[in-house]
Amino acid sequence: MPTTGLLPVDGATLYFERRGTGPLLLIAQSGEGDARRTTDLVDALADDFTLITYDRRGLSRSTLDDPARPVAMADHADDAHRLLAHVADGPALMLGCSFGAVIGLHLAAEHGDQLDTLIAHEPVAPWLLDAEADSHRRELAGLQDLFATGGLSAALPAIARSLGIDPAHPDTEPDLTPQPMDEQRRSNFVRFITDEFTTLRTDPGCRDRLGDTATRILPATGRTTPTTVFDHQAAHRLAALLDRPVIGFPGGHNGNTTHPRAWAARLRTTLRAHIR
Repeated sequence: MPTTGLLPVDGATLYFERRGTGPLLLIAQSGEGDARRTTDLVDALADDFTLITYDRRGLSRSTLDDPARPVAMADHADDAHRLLAHVADGPALMLGCSFGAVIGLHLAAEHGDQLDTLIAHEPVAPWLLDAEADSHRRELAGLQDLFATGGLSAALPAIARSLGIDPAHPDTEPDLTPQPMDEQRRSNFVRFITDEFTTLRTDPGCRDRLGDTATRILPATGRTTPTTVFDHQAAHRLAALLDRPVIGFPGGHNGNTTHPRAWAARLRTTLRAHIR
C-alpha cells in the first residue's frame, strides 16, 4: 500500500502518494487522471523506483482555495516544483503523459535542476506546433463547445478521435485494474474539459527556454498513435527542437494505462540508459 500525504501550495492543497524503492520517479498524469490512474504501471515499477503520483489541483483529493480562480500552466508547474522540493533529496526522474508532459516541460524550463530526466510522452502543447498551433487551439475550443451542448457522452468520443484513440478496437494487456466511470472520474473529466482545456489553449509555452535546461528531455510517442494527430506531431516537433530522437512506447496515447507492463519494461530500459 502507498503512503499518502497532503501538501499545502499556493492556492491549493495537493494530495500525493508514494510507493516503492529506488530512484525517485514522479508521474504526472494525463487527462482526468489522478494519483491512482496508473496503478498497474506503479505496481510494475515499485521494485525499481520510488514512485510519486499526485492529484493535479482541482482533481479528486487536491482541493482549491478558490475554485473560481483560473488555473494557469504555471500553477501546475509550480505545484510539481513544490512537490519535488518536499519529497526529493536530489534531481528526480519524471514521466509526463499528455497534459502531464506539458507540466514537465514547464518544470524543466523553470527548475531544470530538479529533474535529471523527463520523458515527455505526447505533450498536448499547441505552442510546439508552429503554423498548426491555432488550429489545435480551435480544436480544443470546439471540444469544449461540444461538451457544453452534448455533455460527456458527446465530448468523450470526439476527444478520443482527436487523440488517435479508437475505443471500438481496444488494444490492451490482460487483467488490468478496472477504471470505472464513477462520479469522481466524471467530475474530473468535467474539470479537465471545461477548465484545463482552457489552460492548454492559453498556455504561452516555454520552447525558447528548453534548449538551456539542465534536464535531459526525452520526447516519446505511442507506437500505434496515428501520425496525423496533434499529440504525435507535438512530440516530433519537440524532438526536432531539441535535436533528439523520439522514443516509441507500446500502445497509443494512453499506453501507460492500456499496456502498463510493457511500459514498465520500456521505462526501466530507457531510464537506466539515461540516468546520470
